[in-house]
Amino acid sequence: MNAVVLAGGKNPLGQGAPSKAFVPVAGRPMVAWVLEALRAGGVARVALVGPQAPLDPAPGLWLEDRGGILENLEAALKALPPGRVLVATGDVPLITGEAVRYLLANAPEVALVYPIVPKEAVEARWPGMRRTYARLREGTFTGGNLFLLDPELFYRALPVARKIVARRKNPLALAPLFGFGALFKLLTGRLAVAELEAIAGRLFGVPMRAMVVPYPEIGVDVDKPEDLAFVVRELEAKGAQG
Repeated sequence: MNAVVLAGGKNPLGQGAPSKAFVPVAGRPMVAWVLEALRAGGVARVALVGPQAPLDPAPGLWLEDRGGILENLEAALKALPPGRVLVATGDVPLITGEAVRYLLANAPEVALVYPIVPKEAVEARWPGMRRTYARLREGTFTGGNLFLLDPELFYRALPVARKIVARRKNPLALAPLFGFGALFKLLTGRLAVAELEAIAGRLFGVPMRAMVVPYPEIGVDVDKPEDLAFVVRELEAKGAQG
């Protein structure tokens, strides 16, 4: 299994880092924790898209930031051998090799596997943690920050993906893509996971699966200063214990 790490983009956290993924966390750039987890999880080769800076472990491939999520992902997929890849963002320093291994070992063989984490799993590990959740018929979930992708899907889905990225902050603008009925059911917590998968499969023309995973660290990214303070405390405590 090869992987892509998206480590470009702006840095809203400051601290002199060239991108958010390179902000220091417990003595290392944030993305170094991600690379370590991927290696421990059995990933063979990593293509990192983002600014060049010293990293340990170092990625197998280093690609310049193209300025957008989809553009960066496309560049990395072209640089890797054919086959399904694991895609991760560079701002999830709490992920572990164990979580990566679980995803790779249990993911179904479909074009896109997107992990979702039950709110109960997050609360059990970190009571009171604030995350963005979606209420579905089966429960309340937060989205993961790594997923499995067949490159064939990426190119087929690119036009739709561009529309979704452009409208992602506006649910009403997304309604024509997903359907007003489905959006209403989602907003009222009555949409089932299977319905969500069917809608996504219809949009992109290939089968997709939302995979429930018990590892809350998959759903914890760093967007705000309070997120950064939290992951610093967690990793410093982990280092002190181990």
